[in-house]
Amino acid sequence: MIRRLLPDVADTTIAEAADSLDFVSPAPADRPYVVTNFALTLDGEATIAGRSGSIGTDADTEMLVGLRTRVDAVMIGAGTMRAERYGRVMGDPAKRERRESEGFTPQPLMVIVSGRLDLPWDAPLFTEGQGEVVILTTSDVDPPETATEVHIERHERAIDMPAALRDLRINRGVRALLSEGGPRLHAQLLEERLVDELFVTHAPKLAGGGGPGLVEGLSEAERRLELVWLIAEVDSGELFGRYRVLS
Repeated sequence: MIRRLLPDVADTTIAEAADSLDFVSPAPADRPYVVTNFALTLDGEATIAGRSGSIGTDADTEMLVGLRTRVDAVMIGAGTMRAERYGRVMGDPAKRERRESEGFTPQPLMVIVSGRLDLPWDAPLFTEGQGEVVILTTSDVDPPETATEVHIERHERAIDMPAALRDLRINRGVRALLSEGGPRLHAQLLEERLVDELFVTHAPKLAGGGGPGLVEGLSEAERRLELVWLIAEVDSGELFGRYRVLS
């Protein structure tokens, strides 16, 4: 049973919550509207045995897929790509058709941040030939041939994230972007004040492994957030928080 606790109390579904989201309308002219999604254990860790997928339940996966249906692009870091070995972003044909009916491309553009281009090129994302991938890198190495169309965007010394987001918005038409991590990428986006909303799944688990948390390397300057909604998956005990960045 899914129960909305805030802003009002009511029974709901994950699909209903995701379907109500509009990240396109508030998109600024010079960059996409950026939302992040993360699952955390009760002791604040983002991985168990090195992977994030084992933290959440099917409800967490449903929320993640729901967020993907509401954006033009999905962004991940190289570490997340190596650990999770992504395939196509939108696997359900019905969801791809619905995206098209709402003015999105069938597959969200995948954006990977990889300074050294040290990526698992045999992962399904590159071998299935579905959708497009943009890789932000500082490397001058040429990637191997892939079945999926890959575009390399090279930056000098360090990846200029504001410039990269501006290019995605102006030249690729990306109005809304979902960042799925990892912690260093989320820290960079927050550090440069490029995040508009955070979606955090609070899992009733303890990891105890001393792994990464929500962000890694974020400065100690305070960031103020507003809790927009809080949803509980009663059977599993998961809490889904939606937070808007205020400063």
